[in-house]
Amino acid sequence: MEFIIKQNALKEVLGFVQGVVERKSTIPVLSNILIESLGENAIRIVGTDLDVTIRCDAEAEIKKPGAMCIQARKLFDLSRLLQSENVTFKKEENEWVNVTCGRGKFRLAGVSREQFPEIPIFKSAPLRLPAEIFNYFIQHTSFAITNEQSRFTLSGAKFMLSDGKARMVTTDGHRLAYIEKTLSSTNSPDSQDAKMDALIPKKALLELVKISRDADGDVSFGEDQNHIYFELEGRLLITRKLSGNFPNYEMVLPKDNDKTAVFDLEEMKGAVRRVSLMADERNRSIRLTVREGEIELTAQSSEEGEGNEFVAADYTGEETQLGFNWQYLQEFLNVVSGEQSASERSISVSETDAAGSGSTEGGTVTKETDGDKVRVKESGSPTRISFEFKDANAATQIRIAGDAAYDYKYIVMPLRI
Repeated sequence: MEFIIKQNALKEVLGFVQGVVERKSTIPVLSNILIESLGENAIRIVGTDLDVTIRCDAEAEIKKPGAMCIQARKLFDLSRLLQSENVTFKKEENEWVNVTCGRGKFRLAGVSREQFPEIPIFKSAPLRLPAEIFNYFIQHTSFAITNEQSRFTLSGAKFMLSDGKARMVTTDGHRLAYIEKTLSSTNSPDSQDAKMDALIPKKALLELVKISRDADGDVSFGEDQNHIYFELEGRLLITRKLSGNFPNYEMVLPKDNDKTAVFDLEEMKGAVRRVSLMADERNRSIRLTVREGEIELTAQSSEEGEGNEFVAADYTGEETQLGFNWQYLQEFLNVVSGEQSASERSISVSETDAAGSGSTEGGTVTKETDGDKVRVKESGSPTRISFEFKDANAATQIRIAGDAAYDYKYIVMPLRI
């Protein structure tokens, strides 16, 4: 096999595929990727750990069709350092591969195509959702997935389609993240009447975000008895479903939290970060005292010291003390804070009078001319967080105040302080 590929295209496609490849595997061939020719103008690259498989296509000039298997990490590291525009691959009879780029020549060890495992047959993917919905779901729930491998059914996300809605739930037994989106003929014409209920591994979710982060279109997806398939723009992710029964999450969602405190996201995020420095390293506990007009954060350790800080809050009601693992609060605040504070869209110059700025309800609009395009930035008002609770012994529900696009809830079990 011999082919020529652009260095940027090679680096991009390897970046997508190498994420599922194990650096050290009990099955040596799984440290390799498979490269196959597709006609005269494309190659197909596959990486797998037997549970999650990623397959990506890329444009290339095929000199001699065939297949080769090369160490994934070594090739990816090399691709990022190559500086010439074109990269040439040529396989030798002993399965080794010569890589030439500019004045550089490299020789990489390979294995035979026959050793590489067969990937599951990709069937039709009849359903579609915008990539931005999948990404939003995963980014706002994956942090609550357990890292304990022994808790098998909690090591992924429960993804559901039913009643014209998409839902995703994750939990580690101490907290739970739930998100829901009503589907419409606009955002998901093929999925409104669909039904699905599957447990998707955390690794597959994170890799799906990587391959779809820069995509503007839809993710096509489907399932069979053992696998779920996701496809977009020449990229395919196949993951084995997790087996077992996910906990009854509906029993955890609070239904009688009658107290609500609303505060500024960034102010609380900074306060938690500072006060947590004084928290006990064993239980990571932090106390929130909610009283009229403010929330007092307190943490102390017999070995480290103590600290407290006040955050302004919209709250009227009796004083209540709540105890939490500060890391659980910080991770939620980081995820919400990581959302883009400004949305951007490009329009032609003919659609606008000139670059400039203005205001909209709840935010500002800035226009920047870029050739024949005007980039419009719409900046919203500061994000507010809603803290909904009952007492010190009941689960607290945290939400983004006024978020109408998604029904997003984060449930945290209390600590006794």
